[in-house]
Amino acid sequence: MPRFLSVLFLTLLCLTSSGRADPAAPAGFIALRDFDYAGLNHPRQKLDLYLPEKPADKPLPLIVYIHGGGWEAGDKTDTGLLFELIKNGGWAGASIGYRLSQDQKWPAQIHDVKAALRWLGAHAQDHGIDPTRIGLIGISAGGHLVSLLGTSQGVTSLEGKVGKAGDSPTIACVINFCGPANFITFPGKGSIIDPEKPGTAISKLFGGPMSQHLAEATAASPITYVSKGDPPFMHIHGTSDNLVPYSQAQEFDAALGQAGVPSILLTGEGGPHVFFSRDLVKKVGTFFNDILRRAKAPGVPEGPVAIK
Repeated sequence: MPRFLSVLFLTLLCLTSSGRADPAAPAGFIALRDFDYAGLNHPRQKLDLYLPEKPADKPLPLIVYIHGGGWEAGDKTDTGLLFELIKNGGWAGASIGYRLSQDQKWPAQIHDVKAALRWLGAHAQDHGIDPTRIGLIGISAGGHLVSLLGTSQGVTSLEGKVGKAGDSPTIACVINFCGPANFITFPGKGSIIDPEKPGTAISKLFGGPMSQHLAEATAASPITYVSKGDPPFMHIHGTSDNLVPYSQAQEFDAALGQAGVPSILLTGEGGPHVFFSRDLVKKVGTFFNDILRRAKAPGVPEGPVAIK
């Protein structure tokens, strides 16, 4: 397997893995691990930072990665995609852990990642990070969480009481890779996940059949909070995704566009739930570069993305 694909393959393991050894930082970077953003020493409520060995002349933009795994697997060591994005320098990177559904039911997951963002904002100056240039990317369950972070800025009901109180840094942009956007319209669209069936990812997240937790499902849906002031979004989704239906990305993209929010949908024709290609990484990198480094509107056109 080519080195490029073997590195990115690590991220695929987010669907089934947890507790792996910490990955080595990319060449030229140092890893600062296990910052306890909640102050409770819970192994899931920690984040890792990846910073250039040579201090930069000015604060760096930060790419924050949130792992997937159906809210029940994966961990913050699933950094293959993050490393591909920051390895050429000029960036800081962060990978956030959060409590899984077997640890705590919803809304613990959003409370955790919001607390982690508050921690990053509060400690940005300590680590040479520019808190006004923070971009988010997440895959699957992580895509759901970064999307919710992006649309629910200022929604106090989702802040929770994890970690220290305070203002969250403003999110500059979000990349949602195959994450659920609307749990209410999720059923019956071709997913093998039945939200009514015990033991499936969504029913485990909410603590029972979704029909008995509609208020929680609505509150957990990023689309619920879409408004004009949301940051620019990029969505990446395969048309043959049998876990999270492609229609979720279409619906989310349309809602953001209707609200006047810049939104780009990259479609992997025939693509499964998670896929990688050089084309995909290039377009993701361009999106982050345009917004976080050049302070301009994203120049990546909506349309197809290679899946291999």
